[in-house]
Amino acid sequence: MRMRNSENACKSPFSKLSELVRDPFVSNVTVVASGTAAAQVIAMAFAPLITRIYGAEAFGLLGVFNALVAILAPVAALTYPIAIVLPKEDREARALARLSLFTAIAVSCAATVVLLVGGEWLLALLDSEIIAPYLMLVPLSMLFSALLQIAHQWLIRKKRFDVRAKIAAIQAFVLNAAKTGIGLINPVAGVLVVLSTLGNGLHAAMLWLGIRKSRSLVNTPAREEKRQTSLKKLAIEYYDFPLYRAPQLFLNAISQSLPVLMLASFFGPASAGFYTLCKTVLGMPSQLVGQAVADVFYPRITEAYHRREDLTRLILRTTIALAAVGLVPFAIVVVFGPQLFSFVFGREWITAGEYGRWLALWLFFGFLNRPSVAAIATLSIQGFFLLFELISVGARIAALAVGFFVFNTDISAVALFALTGVVLNIGLVLETLRRAEIAKGTAYP
Repeated sequence: MRMRNSENACKSPFSKLSELVRDPFVSNVTVVASGTAAAQVIAMAFAPLITRIYGAEAFGLLGVFNALVAILAPVAALTYPIAIVLPKEDREARALARLSLFTAIAVSCAATVVLLVGGEWLLALLDSEIIAPYLMLVPLSMLFSALLQIAHQWLIRKKRFDVRAKIAAIQAFVLNAAKTGIGLINPVAGVLVVLSTLGNGLHAAMLWLGIRKSRSLVNTPAREEKRQTSLKKLAIEYYDFPLYRAPQLFLNAISQSLPVLMLASFFGPASAGFYTLCKTVLGMPSQLVGQAVADVFYPRITEAYHRREDLTRLILRTTIALAAVGLVPFAIVVVFGPQLFSFVFGREWITAGEYGRWLALWLFFGFLNRPSVAAIATLSIQGFFLLFELISVGARIAALAVGFFVFNTDISAVALFALTGVVLNIGLVLETLRRAEIAKGTAYP
C-alpha cells in the first residue's frame, strides 16, 4: 500500500493531466461543451449583425413570446422524458419515450383548444397582447420542445454526446443565417418569432435523424420485442415526474419569465428586449459548460447511486470545479457589463449591460447548481424540489414587486430579482448536499 501511494505521489503533472483527459466523465463533458461552444460561437458571430437589423423592440416581442412558450413547454410531456435515463433496461426506456411522445401530442392538442377559446383572455391577464398574432404558434412550439427533449434524453442515456454536439452546431448556423438573410429583406419581429418556433422543430428533426442513422441507438433486441412494457404501468410507476417535477418546472418557468413580461408591461417592449438579449448572451457560459456537465452528470450520479458511491463528494467536487471555471467570466461582466454590450451590440444596448451586471451574479450561482439539479431525480427528492420552487416563485415575485412599485425603476427590479436568485441557488445546493448525505448506503429502486 505504501509503495502504491509512493508511485502516485511521484506521478508527473503531465501524467495526471493525461489521466484527467482520458477520464470518461471529463471527455464526455468536453464533447458536449465543444458542440455547444461551436453553436454559441456561430450565434455570437451573427449577433452583432442581427441586433442591428431588428432592434430592441423586435427582441422584446420575441422575448415575450418565448416567455409564454417557456412557461408551457415544460409540461408538454409532463416531464416523462427526464425519466428516460433512469431505467436499467432499454426496453423500459423505449416505452418511456413512447409515453412521452403520446403525452406531448395530447397536451399540445389540448393547449390548442384552450388557446382558441381563451387565448385573448390569457394574453390580457399577462398584459402580453403584442404577441396575439403569433399565439397559435405556442402549441406547435410546445410539441417541438417535447420532441427535442425526448431525443436529448435518449442520447444522454446512450451517452452519444457526439451526435448532440454535431447537430447543435449545424442547427445554430442554419437558424442564425435564416434570421440574418430574411431580416435583410424584412426586418420585423414576426420573423424572429416564426424562426424561433421552426428552429426547435428543425433541431428535433435533426436529432431524430441522427438517432436513426446509428443502429446502436434504435435497434431493439428480439427478446425485448416480445416483452412490451405497459405504458399505463410506466405512467403510474414514474408518477412523481408529472406530480412533482412538471409543476416544479412550470413554476420555475413562470419565475424565469416574469421579468420579461413585467418589464414589457411596465417599461415597454424595448426594456424586455434588453433583458432578453442580456439573458441570452449571459446564459451562453451556462449552456457551454453548465448544461454539458449536467447532461453528463445525470447518468453518472445514477450509476454512482446504484453502486453506493459517496454522492455528497461527487456533487461537491463537481460544484467546486464549476465555480473555478465560471468565476472569472462572470466577474468580468459584473465589472464591465455596460461597456461590453455597447461595444459588441451597439450603443442602444448599453442598458442591457446594466442589467447584465446584476444578472451575472444570479447566473453564476445558477451555473453552480447544475450538479445539484441533475441529482434531484436520482435522489428521489422531487417533492422537496417542488416545495423549493413554490418558495422561489413567491420570493422572486416579491423582489420584482418591490423593484417596480417601491423603487419604480427597471434596474432596481432586475437587481432585486437577481440577488434573490443568488440566495435561492445557494440554498438549493446546500440542501441537495444534505439530502445526498442522507442517501448514503441506499440504491435507486
